[in-house]
Amino acid sequence: MTGKKKKVCGIGINDADYPVHICAMIDGRCKILWVCPFYRAWAGMLKRCYSAKCRPKHPTYAGCSVATEWHSFSIFRAWMVGQSWEGKHLDKDILRPGNSVYSPTVCVLVSKDLNTFFTDAGAARGKWPIGVSLDKATGRFRATCSNPGTGKQEHLGMFAAQESAHEAWRERKHQHACKYADQQTDQRIAQALRSRYAILTGETR
Repeated sequence: MTGKKKKVCGIGINDADYPVHICAMIDGRCKILWVCPFYRAWAGMLKRCYSAKCRPKHPTYAGCSVATEWHSFSIFRAWMVGQSWEGKHLDKDILRPGNSVYSPTVCVLVSKDLNTFFTDAGAARGKWPIGVSLDKATGRFRATCSNPGTGKQEHLGMFAAQESAHEAWRERKHQHACKYADQQTDQRIAQALRSRYAILTGETR
């Protein structure tokens, strides 16, 4: 059977030479039993950037796009196959903070916990800087930082100024980042970890 395939999110070309889904009829309904992990990563990337349905759920991806070469599934798959990919997540801005274009030159695959560690740093935290909250009873600012090892929040102290509380968070985040860096085999990711939270003071390690 020949013919053009429908584009994924109106832009992606699924040029796979094999089925990317395995389905079966169960209780009269067609259910997906398996999805190619490379296709799942590729389609997810396209949906985050171009799907109108995904935008309300992922507002931070507004304005993001995918490099032209990755509009082809086979090219994306060839890149991903060459990476250490099992159990990992595709990330576009660890190596280049603020990057909005998915491409083979800047994207990396990282573990779920490391992806969460970086995501936490950029997430919106409301009125106060990240890692800072106001204690209404005392009028002072509380500094906390999530410990990636325990998954719990660490209390770093109370401060008169929000800037001081945020700096306490940054210093602790930097310490955690350096520990993570020592565990990395990809030195690009290790360097990103060592520098991400040292930028404010110019610290190096």
